[in-house]
Amino acid sequence: GEKSALPDLAAGVARVGMIRHVAELVAAARAAGVRIVHCTAERRRDGFGANRNARLFQYMARTDRPLLPGSEAAALVPEIGAQPEDLVLARLHGLSPFQGTELDWLLRNEGVATIVGVGVSVNVAIPNFAFDAVNSGYQMVVPRDAVAGFPAEYVESVFEHTLGAIATLTTTRALLDVWKAARSR
Repeated sequence: GEKSALPDLAAGVARVGMIRHVAELVAAARAAGVRIVHCTAERRRDGFGANRNARLFQYMARTDRPLLPGSEAAALVPEIGAQPEDLVLARLHGLSPFQGTELDWLLRNEGVATIVGVGVSVNVAIPNFAFDAVNSGYQMVVPRDAVAGFPAEYVESVFEHTLGAIATLTTTRALLDVWKAARSR
């Protein structure tokens, strides 16, 4: 939102209506009994365990809106929120929900074959998430209007030249329609 440490990214989120779309997908998935896993990034006040080897990490270490565990900045937005049956996997380092977390093992133990990746950012985390998912043997689905990045032209280029080569690109509406049809069978 307006207090984001990354205002250009917040503008990209607003531009595509990402929060509304993610909220729709999460509600539909919950209604279908699909487990929701929220993968969040946090940074301890003392920086322990945090990466320092990229400009993005260095910027986030200096911001006046740090992603402190338990803070509003690191929390899920209220429109999405976590329900008791959801999992929240926070990471203190890295750019991907796979690297150094339990995500892969949890999904494997549950027999998951397909991941629907949503959130931010198309600039960094979503491609990294998709590469890790595909390299780990999962099918990756990315609803174009449930992810965001900046600038808009770059996001479209990533869809066309990167994510489109490794993931199934779709929209929130199309995915909701597929889920609805599957439930009615």
